[in-house]
Amino acid sequence: MSGPGPVRTRRTSRVLLTDPEGRLLLLCARDPRTPGAAWWFTVGGGIEAGESPVAAALREVEEETGLVLSPDRLGPVVWTRHALYTVDGVRTDQDEEFRVVVLDAAETAAVRVDTREATHGHRWWSARALAATAETVRPRGMAARLPVLLAAGARGDWPVAEHLGDVDEDEDE
Repeated sequence: MSGPGPVRTRRTSRVLLTDPEGRLLLLCARDPRTPGAAWWFTVGGGIEAGESPVAAALREVEEETGLVLSPDRLGPVVWTRHALYTVDGVRTDQDEEFRVVVLDAAETAAVRVDTREATHGHRWWSARALAATAETVRPRGMAARLPVLLAAGARGDWPVAEHLGDVDEDEDE
């Protein structure tokens, strides 16, 4: 569905927001122009002009979950990805970076997801549930990567950022 027209370019800062049990918070949205098209995605979003990726990540976490976190809570960039996709007729060329935040039990209980962003719900996903679902989850492959990533982080041994690839979500479904 790439079609003619302008392509919006965007840089994003995303957060793998996990609870003490290692479950990942994902938000769900739908494309209003494509009946039934829904996908699950991580907390985070666009980096605004003059904003650092860390500031963008913290702002997005607050906007989407109500949590106010300090910069030292963010782990290093663990994944990067380049993605093309179309939503509501707009083609987007997006560079993404992902950081991890492991919440404590009180923070997890305090999460209040903004339904304007997660228009079709939110859910805490275990790696097992991610591996078993037939629903669209972006980025792909998190079920296998998440437990390894969290185990390394628990040891204080965050891996060097892994590039998850260059993907065209419209063609790779």
